[in-house]
Amino acid sequence: MPSFPGRTLGGLSLIAGSLLVALAVGLRSGYDFFFPAQLAAYAADPTLVLVSSSAFVVGMAALWPGIVILVQLIGASRPRLAWWGGALAIFGLFGRAFDAGADYLAFELVRVQGLAVATQAVADSYSGYHIMRTASPAIMAGWIVLAIGAWRSKVLGLVPAIALGLMAAMPIGVLKGSHLGSQLAAAGLVIALVPLGVRTLREAGWPGWRRAAVGTLATVVIGAAFAVLGMLG
Repeated sequence: MPSFPGRTLGGLSLIAGSLLVALAVGLRSGYDFFFPAQLAAYAADPTLVLVSSSAFVVGMAALWPGIVILVQLIGASRPRLAWWGGALAIFGLFGRAFDAGADYLAFELVRVQGLAVATQAVADSYSGYHIMRTASPAIMAGWIVLAIGAWRSKVLGLVPAIALGLMAAMPIGVLKGSHLGSQLAAAGLVIALVPLGVRTLREAGWPGWRRAAVGTLATVVIGAAFAVLGMLG
């Protein structure tokens, strides 16, 4: 297997990304699916909604190394399915990140302008076109192609492959809450990718306490520095 992103980063990605997405979907499940209820939820409980939306976008972004690992595993026997599935799924993650940015702006409108103004602004602009809308089909299709490839290549069994394909049911677009489809999609992601992530980490081997401690410390320090620098604008 190619050295980048490697089994350790890939395994952590498969586990952490899946669990963060599931956490996000679970937190937002108490509110109606459509955007007026999502904005009202932020007005009523901004901390809960901010944690949910943050967990979702971080989880989606964190999945890319895991997807690369999955593509490499599939590509050993099914290169075309791996190529198409990986390309579509990763482009789909960019689309999710764009939607998350629009969500953040809408929530900020609630904070600084009030619920009524924010709801009207979103309603008036909801159907506006942006180039990243072209990523929407990739968001759905990528998971289906990856699921087929994972099953055909025997990287995943039939049940976890079907579970992975359920990610196509995750709602697309701005300010989308939870419903049965998103809950099934999040559960499917955990069922399919967490065991694969655990298996990938086992295959990577334990790096030793010293390397693990240094790596963890470096990650914390660099992450904190990036957070501070990001807040500076």
